Amino acid sequence: MGFLNRRQQMGWAALIIGTSVFLSRFMGLVRDKVISYLFGATNESDIYFAAFVIPDFINYLLAGGYFSITLIPFLADLMNRDRDEGWRFFSVVFTWISIAIVTLTCIAMWFAPELARIAAPGLNPEAMERLTRFLRIILPAQVFFLTGSCFTAVLYLRKQFLAPALTPLIYNLSIILGGILLKSKGMEGFCWGVLAGALVGNLLVPLLAVRQGEGMRLYPALRHPGLKRYILLALPLMLGQSIAMLDEQMLRVFGSLAGIGAVSWLAYARRIMMVPVSVVGQAAGVASYPFIAELAAKKEFARFHEVMNNALRNVLTLLVPLSVWMAIVSEPTVRLIFQQGHFTLADTAQTATLLRILLPAVCFWGFQQVLGRAFYARQDTLSPAVLGTVTTLCAVPIFLFLTRHLQAQGVAVASTAAIVLYTAALCLWWARRHGGAVFSGLLHDVLKLVVLSSAAAVPSTLLLYLPAFDASSHPLLSAFLAISASGLCFGLVFAPLAARFTPALVQPFLKKAGPLGALLMRRPFTPA
Repeated sequence: MGFLNRRQQMGWAALIIGTSVFLSRFMGLVRDKVISYLFGATNESDIYFAAFVIPDFINYLLAGGYFSITLIPFLADLMNRDRDEGWRFFSVVFTWISIAIVTLTCIAMWFAPELARIAAPGLNPEAMERLTRFLRIILPAQVFFLTGSCFTAVLYLRKQFLAPALTPLIYNLSIILGGILLKSKGMEGFCWGVLAGALVGNLLVPLLAVRQGEGMRLYPALRHPGLKRYILLALPLMLGQSIAMLDEQMLRVFGSLAGIGAVSWLAYARRIMMVPVSVVGQAAGVASYPFIAELAAKKEFARFHEVMNNALRNVLTLLVPLSVWMAIVSEPTVRLIFQQGHFTLADTAQTATLLRILLPAVCFWGFQQVLGRAFYARQDTLSPAVLGTVTTLCAVPIFLFLTRHLQAQGVAVASTAAIVLYTAALCLWWARRHGGAVFSGLLHDVLKLVVLSSAAAVPSTLLLYLPAFDASSHPLLSAFLAISASGLCFGLVFAPLAARFTPALVQPFLKKAGPLGALLMRRPFTPA
């Protein structure tokens, strides 16, 4: 376990988290491939995806997605002054979060039949009964998620990223194994995999890493002077429900009203769309947060704005061209990953259409992943919570209207519109509160990236119409060749254009691109 306790600097932290997220998303696609192969886009798969609505909402209700983020500044301040006092505070928080999540989980399991009707109002009575069983299997996993996040916060504070990087990999592997080993039980096997993965990956691994590192001290206590201040900081995240947190649940709830298969199509499309968001945006946000939090604590705001500006620029530099290219190869991507077994050609067409609708939001997803943490670094949880709640309330009628008129495609359009609205609200509020230094030059850079990506998209799109990529005879092989050829073409056009017209944006990445990057950097640059 010693290798899990090594400290990492920001660059290595970003690499570790990025690699973890990439592998996790890859394993997530493998998991969904197994699901689509065995069950396609059917009532059974819709029930499975819908079974996460209530457990995830309970997690969000206790700020589970941001629990580590809110805990880190408090632990850092207390442990820098007195380690024992820091552990006392940790013990109190751990005790209360454990009591809260166990209580809520027990209540939810008791009322699972009623909650199932809220999670997927479009399902029939037989499906509702099965959804209730799935809920009762998955719900206890939230206990392991929330309590494990306490130990993850300690590891992030110590700048030890390896153990947290392993947790999603173990979680996804457990789900896959559960589904395969218990396939005779239908999708129920995947539910048991969720429970086992949460226990091992999200609780036991971080716990062991904390104990084997610099040690751990837990005290039997329910009170601490810092608890009230911590609750006041975390309360907005508990009461406010951001569209960024609830988007997946919105797709499931409203997807259930769009007919059989819609929940699954939307889930598969969103899974692909979120790969670049997680690998780029989430990795940048997680890796940069301890460092910007430290700068905010020291009130070094000039440096804070500089780091944030660089992080946002790097995220956009990667996500703008990547999302454009992914839209081009959306159909062969879905075909390659999912079209086998019970996942039909018609399912591929539906999922690819939804993916193309969701992809324009990729840049906004990545942007808010980084910007949201800037608010938390300045110990402002109220602003994102209020803006997120208002955006969510505005999004609900949009989801209702578009679902009624456009079915599954309407759900996807509403999802994209909601995340764009939320990101815009965050930017406007930040600029009003803290000025526009964080966004300096970003709009100009984005416009350049869009133009260059569009130029690279033309030959990459035309290439797909060649007879060599006809899907009628060998659908999977042709999909692989189409993705590879289009990606190579896009890169060969975009990279030199970017090196010529936006050198400042791409140089950090060209330096890590090996001989090709070195070749492009040796070309004379003309300031853009």
